[in-house]
Amino acid sequence: MSLHDSAVAALRSWTAPDSAQDSLRHAVLAFLDARSDACLRECVPGHITASTLVLDHTGGQALLTLHPRVGRWLQLGGHCEDTDADITAAALREATEESGIAGLRLDPQLAAVHVHPVTCSLGVPTRHLDLQFVAHAPADAQIGISEESLALRWWPVDALPPDADDALAHLVAQAVG
Repeated sequence: MSLHDSAVAALRSWTAPDSAQDSLRHAVLAFLDARSDACLRECVPGHITASTLVLDHTGGQALLTLHPRVGRWLQLGGHCEDTDADITAAALREATEESGIAGLRLDPQLAAVHVHPVTCSLGVPTRHLDLQFVAHAPADAQIGISEESLALRWWPVDALPPDADDALAHLVAQAVG
């Protein structure tokens, strides 16, 4: 199954938790149906990204990155790559690269969908159609900051950073709810 087909399958099999998420699910499916290049960062109108909220082994803390381009604490994630076998492989690769944690256990079921405007590596305004997953770190997890982050830190799920936006709060709620 291609990366594109796996994104479609993940969205089609997902039961969204509310009408707003279901509306986004349908909008992203329509975009995927219209664009065979929807998973490629070169797709200027927008492109699928894969992000992962990494929880510690207790589920009580979330690993967040201080994103250099956005300037806020966010879940881990980013662009899909040609080498990603499917959308869950993209999410797991991004989480592993950005956290430095070996042995993450990714829940293959979508947790949330978020669409946001951004000027990413394309250098022009676009949209990220973000498919969001949850992973759990092993008990002995050691984090290692990547060059894609200004900082990396565990945050209690009930005490997110003061600048956390509604999308991050929603993802955390879905992950621990």
